[in-house]
Amino acid sequence: MESTRIADLLKPFAGDLPEEVPKQLGLYLELLLRWNARTNLTSVREPEQIVNRHFGESLFAARLLLSDKPFTLADVGSGAGFPGVPMKLWAPQTNITLIESQNKKATFLRELIRTLRLQGAEVFCGRGEQWGHTADVVTLRAVEKFEGVLTTAAGLVAPGGRLCLLIGSGQLAIAQEMLKSGWNWRDPVAIPRSAERVVVIADKSQ
Repeated sequence: MESTRIADLLKPFAGDLPEEVPKQLGLYLELLLRWNARTNLTSVREPEQIVNRHFGESLFAARLLLSDKPFTLADVGSGAGFPGVPMKLWAPQTNITLIESQNKKATFLRELIRTLRLQGAEVFCGRGEQWGHTADVVTLRAVEKFEGVLTTAAGLVAPGGRLCLLIGSGQLAIAQEMLKSGWNWRDPVAIPRSAERVVVIADKSQ
């Protein structure tokens, strides 16, 4: 897909992007489609849907979350790299760790980092609780066994850091019930072109 088309599709989510970002996303899309033909990285197969549902949602969250100052980000259950890699493209100064327990997906993520020539990006092939570090920002999106993974992700947030969830609105009450003490929940923000998907950020006490 042409980078100009990618840029047009992403305007509702991310506004006008720097020219190099749609170009990198084009490489990302090409690699993802090639790998997805033999390894199930995403059930979304149509290129424009991938741009809207995966790239768009990730960049929309990046707009709400990221700033110009350098910080660390851990993407738990990264899968095919969403939202961590688009967030890295949005804010290149961010140091990201893509946490993925499935070896095939972790192998794809390493190839993606090489293809996009990303500096300050690494893959941890294992479960979140095995990582042994914390991050300023921890992201979580579209994972199975949400409640269990949420607890793990919350534990990886550094004091004063933020947890960013890209979830269905019906999961919000569950998350807020599970993480009460020591967390300040911001209002959820509806994701463009989605019936019930939201981005919600929780700030962890110092």
